[in-house]
Amino acid sequence: MIRISQLTKMFGSVAAVHDVSFRVAEGETVVLLGTSGCGKTTTLNMINRLLEPTSGTIEVNGRDIRSVKPEELRRGIGYVIQHIGLFPHYTIAENIATVPHLLKYEKSAIQHRTVALLEQLHLPPETFLHKYPHELSGGQRQRVGLARALAADPPIVLMDEPFGALDPITRAGIRREFRELEELKRKTIVMVTHDVAEAFELGDRICLMDAGKVQQLGTAKELLLTPANTFVRTFFAQDRT
Repeated sequence: MIRISQLTKMFGSVAAVHDVSFRVAEGETVVLLGTSGCGKTTTLNMINRLLEPTSGTIEVNGRDIRSVKPEELRRGIGYVIQHIGLFPHYTIAENIATVPHLLKYEKSAIQHRTVALLEQLHLPPETFLHKYPHELSGGQRQRVGLARALAADPPIVLMDEPFGALDPITRAGIRREFRELEELKRKTIVMVTHDVAEAFELGDRICLMDAGKVQQLGTAKELLLTPANTFVRTFFAQDRT
């Protein structure tokens, strides 16, 4: 589904991402894990061309994304971010309908999809459809942000610290909901986090990064039991203390 090959991103003389390569299989969730500044968000943002790489390639379904217009590419990729980014003067229904409206879906289809997503995310439509973002709690806004990312049923979903702005109790609850959501089980997901527990709970595989490079890619068990180097071993030892 997604193939990243020798990806590098320079900001001036600084390599934010250096020679990164990995694949994400269809239906797989790969978590980019690491401390702030390790290059995980920069890598994520190159997948939907919010940033352009200095060198290297990204392919989606065998097609180099540079051959696709950015706006066309993004319409097939859902994007969930930490601070949600809901439009404050749009109702919840209008926020969720943003991409389907751009794609000129029929009004009845948009309404049906919006109601279905709200129900899946435990937000009763009769209560939430006509509310505005400021009327919702942080957890509720995060659910709406996910609904908006899923509204056009994209095959790929990118998530950048999607739970980072939530308190620990709300964060744990929404993580459980996300893991159990049928809608996400059939998506290909790349997610960024600095939270080890979150990575272990949600990732099929984990790509541990440091200083712009991939230190190890594997399952949680592989990273814990067979660390590839001293950094990997130390990273998880420190997290457990």
